[in-house]
Amino acid sequence: MAKTNYSYEKRQRDLAKKKKKEEKRLKKQSRTAGPEEVSAEENAEAPTSAAEAGELDTAVDERQTDE
Repeated sequence: MAKTNYSYEKRQRDLAKKKKKEEKRLKKQSRTAGPEEVSAEENAEAPTSAAEAGELDTAVDERQTDE
């Protein structure tokens, strides 16, 4: 009968723990990300030029003054 390779099993457990810890760290980081750290999805929705950003700001200002 073959002898169990405990060191291999331990290595696999350790790798799984590290992977899970890294995933949790990334999830926590994305949850607490500030305005500087914008994900690729949010970045795609953001205005691409300063002119577009200015247009968006004026549209918001107009809504506020109409009320």
